[in-house]
Amino acid sequence: MVYELKVENIKCNGCATSIKHGLTKISGVHAVEVDIEHGIIKADADENVSRDKMIEKLRSMGYPETGKGTALATATSYVSCMIGRVTSKEEHT
Repeated sequence: MVYELKVENIKCNGCATSIKHGLTKISGVHAVEVDIEHGIIKADADENVSRDKMIEKLRSMGYPETGKGTALATATSYVSCMIGRVTSKEEHT
């Protein structure tokens, strides 16, 4: 099943890398695509994986659903972004 989630605070490839790593840690999530420009995430997951579980994971990383963001979420997303940038660089070396 493919879920489409629209979230705030996706700014770059670092954000996308963090989102991919975060969501694929959820058992049953197989693949994740991130549309940085539009803030859309497509996650291929088993039917037993709830949308709410993915939304909660994204929110905890600083990427809340569109319209539900806060200043704290924005600050948290910057940390996730930096982690994603470092992870991405490590994967390419």
